[in-house]
Formats: sequence, structure tokens, C-alpha cells
Amino acid sequence: MSEAETELRRLLDIMAALRHPATGCPWDIQQSFDTIAPYTIEEAYEVADAIAKRDFAALPDELGDLLFQVVYYAQMAAEEGRFAFADIARAISDKMIRRHPHVFGEAASRDAATQTAAWEVQKRAERAARAETGTLAGIPVALPALTASLKITNRAARVGFDWPDAHAVLEKLDEEVAELRAELPAMNQARLTDEVGDLLFVLANLARKLDLDPEACLRHANAKFIRRFTAVEAGLAATGRTAADASLAEMEAEWQEVKKKEREA
Repeated sequence: MSEAETELRRLLDIMAALRHPATGCPWDIQQSFDTIAPYTIEEAYEVADAIAKRDFAALPDELGDLLFQVVYYAQMAAEEGRFAFADIARAISDKMIRRHPHVFGEAASRDAATQTAAWEVQKRAERAARAETGTLAGIPVALPALTASLKITNRAARVGFDWPDAHAVLEKLDEEVAELRAELPAMNQARLTDEVGDLLFVLANLARKLDLDPEACLRHANAKFIRRFTAVEAGLAATGRTAADASLAEMEAEWQEVKKKEREA
């Protein structure tokens, strides 16, 4: 048995011990698919965060946390007689072989573009086998909204329902901003929700047209804001003040100073 197989077996045994009804951990015994799902999403983001930070020393630990989620589901499913870890591994192995005939079977001469097209054909066939019909079938409802928008519009674009270029999307963005501005005086929450949603959806399309990931763009903006606001607070602290003590004009002055230093750097 290889080292990887030994460690995986050890992890599966640990999970079984944690869920043992007589000697296991009370918290782990109480969990269900529904209660574990939010942790899975959180762990996936922590993996992405470690990669974004190039923290490869922490990445094995974060990937381990994510793997543990899979093992958790496998243990709960085995207890209910639904499936086991081997079924999970078999399913993904079979899928990868099925979707890569240029590696594991026929069509060995496919280039990257041809294989991408073939991959989509195969996925459509798999969705049809699951009775998921239509261009937009099978997009997970639990995806982050911007990622879902990207997937939705990518699918629609494949059948020709798309703007011609980024400039056309910008024109649509101007239109949506005008519609939102027109709704502001009434402050109708339902209408505002609709218009802000349209605005975000168009922004996700704009990112796609520019070959950008809208989630990555927003994460970058979030990180930039945190970095700059933290610097603003540090600047205020140097004069014995906090953000709560400062006026908006004072904080804006600090903000502009932080931006100026960043540009100079």
C-alpha cells in the first residue's frame, strides 16, 4: 500500500471513529448533509484564499480540510446505506476517463480547442441522461451569485445569445444605471432589488467579455479596500484618533493619501 493509500485509509478510519454512535464525538454524530454543506463552501474558499496568497505552506492543511468534507459525506452516506467513499472515487474516475477520450481512448489527435468543444458535448449528454434539458440546465443553485452569472451567460453565449463585445455590454450597463437611478426616489425595495440585480448581472457579463472572473475581480476589490481602509485607520491612529472620531472629510483625505502612496510605490 502506498503512503497516499495508507493516509487515506487512516483518514477514513478517523471519520468512522468520530461518527461512532457509542464512542464518537457528540458534535460529529449530530451532523447531517445539510449542516455540513456550509462548512464545505467555507473550506473551498479557504483553499482559494491560500492559493491567491501563494501560501503554499498552508495549502496542504486547507486541502486536507476540504478532503475531510468529502470523507464526512461518504461516512454519513455509508451509515444510511446510500454510497461509500469508493463510489465517489469511482464516479469521478469514470467521468474523467469518459471526458478525456483523447488521453484514455480514441481521438488522440485532438487539440485543446477541439477537446473543449467535445467536453461540452459530453457534459450535455450527461445532463440529458439525468433528465436535465435546456441550455441552462444543471447550474448549481448554491453557487456564488457572480459565478452563477458567469456560468449562465457562458452557456447562453454558446448558442449565440450574447452581446457582440465589451463596448455593447458597457452600453447596457449605462442603461441599467439609468433605470436604477429612476427607481431611487420611490425607494421601493422590490424594484431596487430587481434593478441592482440587473446591474450586477451586466457587470458579470462585462467581466466575461474581458476574459475576467467576476468573483476574482470582486475579491481583488475587497482586498484593496481592506488594505486601504486599514492604512487610513493607521494614519488616524498616528494622530491619536480613530475612524469613529474622524469626520468623513478627514477619512477621505487619509484615503487619498493612501492611494497616492500606492501609486508612487
